[in-house]
This record gives sequence, structure tokens and C-alpha cells, in this order.
Amino acid sequence: MREVSHTARRIQRPAPRAGALRLAQRRLQRANLYYGHGTAEALDDAAALLAHALLLRRPLEERDLAGPWSKAAALRFEALLQRRIRERIPAVYLTRRCWYAGLPLYIDERVLIPRSAIAELIERRFAPWVDPAAVRQIADLGTGSGCIALAAALAFPRARVDAVDIDAGALAVARINRQALGLARRVRLVKSDFFQALAGRRYDIIVSNPPYVGAAEYAGLPPEYAHEPEVALRSGPDGMQAVRKLLAGALRHLTPRGVLVVEVGNTETTVQREFPQLPFVWLEFERGGGGVFLLSAEQLRAAGLGKRSRGK
Repeated sequence: MREVSHTARRIQRPAPRAGALRLAQRRLQRANLYYGHGTAEALDDAAALLAHALLLRRPLEERDLAGPWSKAAALRFEALLQRRIRERIPAVYLTRRCWYAGLPLYIDERVLIPRSAIAELIERRFAPWVDPAAVRQIADLGTGSGCIALAAALAFPRARVDAVDIDAGALAVARINRQALGLARRVRLVKSDFFQALAGRRYDIIVSNPPYVGAAEYAGLPPEYAHEPEVALRSGPDGMQAVRKLLAGALRHLTPRGVLVVEVGNTETTVQREFPQLPFVWLEFERGGGGVFLLSAEQLRAAGLGKRSRGK
């Protein structure tokens, strides 16, 4: 007669944390949420919220799933999940933390959640479009949390960076991140409407992820976007207001071999239609994303852009 064991020794029970993560993933999937604010799918959201509930100061790792599951951590995790589902708050706003170009950043509702593909360009030090060794001055217009400016400062340790924003709340968040990363000596925070307060300054790289959402597009965005500052998303009826300012003023503030890099997202077609004289280079990214153009000072000069601008 065959022996039958009723012991649990051969049964592989999932670790409580791992089980909680899988259950959270299924709950988020059923809730029909929108992803794209620093996370790409339900599992990413669940992992970010679990890491926060476990009081980790880094992304969740496989080894974290094997630890004990305290009642306090379980309650924190449940509260975060409920807010994510009921209020449609992006996970980053719940955790107040994200990573951009490998940098840990503090984020709250005063700024957009960092997600620009420009991170990949910074990691490549804007090669082959500039000589990294020659870069001394960089401007990030519409800096928000400071993510692009701070990442650029670390990528170019011999450069000084102006992190520019019109919103005092955004600059306050950028100041927190600048202090945490120890970059106060090389990153200057400037309150300005694009070039308005930058008279006489020239840069080897001007980079911007400005507002570029038009009125119709904004009205159709998922509920998660309502938690982000509207002023950092909307840019006039057609989404072009900020782009026009950047193209009009850039030449006056670029060095002779400088470059302008701007993210325009879904406004790419509108930009090309309005400025057919400009030979935009539309950049490609290995990790996804698009709608980012590059123009050199020489190309802007040849097209006559900015000759009559006052730099505003």
C-alpha cells in the first residue's frame, strides 16, 4: 500500500510579503488604473508601495520579500493601496520618492513626477551632439523637481547648471533635492519665466521638458494627471506656448556650438508643421519615449530664429 504524507514539509508556501505583493498586483489590475507616472504597470506600483510600507529607502528587491511581515507594515501597505485605487493618486505622490537617471528624489504634488526620456540622454552625456569635456554651462528651463538639472550636474562635474522655473513651489522641491545630493555649489535655482531672468547668460546645453499639453488633450487625460500641477502640463490652447518661447529665445542664450534639447511629447507633429524651416533632429531612446528634438545654435541661426527676440 502506498504511503501518503499529510505533513506540510513538502508544500512550498509563499513568503507573506511575496503573497501580499502578488495580491496587491491583482487588485491594482482589477481597478483599471493608469500607469506612466514613474511606473509602467501594476506590479511596479505594488512594488513601490510595498517598499514604502516596509520603510525602505530604495527600490524593492527580491531579498526583501523573504522578511517577516509585521502588522504595522501590513496596515501601511493596505492604506497605500486603498488611496491608490480610490483616489487615483500616482504611487510616487503616495511614497514621496522616485528615482530619475539613477538619482533618489523627493517628489510631491508641487511638481510633475519625473519620467522624461531625457534621462537616457543625460546618462550618455548628450553624446554625440556635444563634446562632454567642453561643457561648462547648462540651463534646465522648467526644472520642476530639479531632476534634469541635478542629473546633468552629476553627468558633467565641471559644469555649472541653472535650474529655472517660474513656480516658487517647484523651486522649493528642487532645493530639497539639490541639498540632498550635495549640489548647492554648482546648481543655481532661478525663478524666471523661461529666459526672462537670464539676460547675458549663455549655455553649452539648454534642455527643457516644458508644458506641452493643449486644452483638448488635457481634458481627456486619465484622472491620475489631475494630481499633477496643471501649470506644468498645459501650455495654451494648442500646447505650443512654451515651445514658441524656447525657440524664440534659445539662440540668444546658446554658445556658438551649443545645443537646444526640448521634449514636446504628442505635440511633435504640431511643432514640425509650425516650424518647417527648422531641421529638427528627433532623438530615439533605447528604453522608450520620444517627442524630444535637438537643434544646434548654428541651425537656429541659419533659420533666423531668435534674431528679433528679446530673449523672453
